[in-house]
Amino acid sequence: MSDPRPTRPADEQPQAEVARVSFMNVPGAPVETGRQLLVKVSWMLLWMIYLAYPVGDLLNGGHSTGATVLGWVCLVAFVVGYVLLVVLRSMPGMRPRTCRAVVAGMVGLALTSTFVLGTAFLSLFIYASVCVAIITPSRYVLRALLAMAALTAGVGLLTHADMDSVWTFTLSAFLAGAAMSGLQRLVATMKELREARAAVAHLAASEERLRLARDLHDLLGHSLSLITLKSELAGRLMDAGKDEAARAQVADIETVARQSLIDVREAVTGFRRPTLPVELAAARTALAAAQVRLEAAPDLPDAWPGLAAEEAGALAWALREAVTNVVRHGEGATVCTVRADEAWEGDGERYAVLEITDDGPGPGKSHPGNGLSGLAERLALVGGRLETGPGERGRGFRLRAAVPLRTASVPTP
Repeated sequence: MSDPRPTRPADEQPQAEVARVSFMNVPGAPVETGRQLLVKVSWMLLWMIYLAYPVGDLLNGGHSTGATVLGWVCLVAFVVGYVLLVVLRSMPGMRPRTCRAVVAGMVGLALTSTFVLGTAFLSLFIYASVCVAIITPSRYVLRALLAMAALTAGVGLLTHADMDSVWTFTLSAFLAGAAMSGLQRLVATMKELREARAAVAHLAASEERLRLARDLHDLLGHSLSLITLKSELAGRLMDAGKDEAARAQVADIETVARQSLIDVREAVTGFRRPTLPVELAAARTALAAAQVRLEAAPDLPDAWPGLAAEEAGALAWALREAVTNVVRHGEGATVCTVRADEAWEGDGERYAVLEITDDGPGPGKSHPGNGLSGLAERLALVGGRLETGPGERGRGFRLRAAVPLRTASVPTP
């Protein structure tokens, strides 16, 4: 097992790593590299099955040499335009006018090849309809698809295609365009959700910073004002020759300063301490990027509402370390399960238990790394314990963290 993840605020994650992972797992993620663009084009070329009609027509040899050459030229130019549209759409700052020109050229090639070579080239209108759905704004896409369907039907009738072919290609063109339009809306919605999630993370971090600023202001404002007043009083007492009273004021200043230092350290410690709800949300995001499904009860963050801060923080560290191990070492894992439970140990004390299991390859013969060793030390500081090993039936990896179920003490006013 590995070291724990470096503690880094949610709004400071490395953008290159996020983009690299999100493209492979999230539809509509932006293309960052040439390799990602190649993967996207390769997936797109898998949907060129309808080109079997014009390719088969050209290979049958039923046309003259000139018509055959024209057909291959139109077909190759059409596919190049289709790929070019995907490339242009993936480039930032590309003008929509250029994309519209490419689609217009594709429609022109479909018309030319169909009128010259016959109804086998009606399948090109299916791809043209998909491209029209890609570049058309959502409020106009229905009318554009109906127009493409009408154009497909009209060209089929003018080229004397049989009615079955006309209906097949017309319906296919409309449905393919509608499916692409729906996919476009889905991608846009997912993009908005990712942006909203990032905004929520930024707001949460900002809110935590504001809380820390308020705490520091409340802690230091009174203390520093008191130190200032006592310093002025000590100066006046020294000028008046009252050394004993001045020493008493200086002693009070030292006491207030030490208490202020303790309060500041406690405030900063609370700021750095992870919490179970935050770590659970981070775990869901990290596991989704690694294509691992997280199974956790909806009420898991509120399983122990009165648990003391130190014990709750130790369980949050346990969840973070377990998820880190799943992401880094759980190759082949598809499910990560998080369970909350309570148990009575042999010493008669009740414990809060957090258990994280996955269905990956398991620990094997490797020894616990620094991450698990550090986690065991954190749990030991609060009287807890750590258990690791294979999961049920010897598969996967199981991490079980237990801390005493002590309720947070409320100071008496």
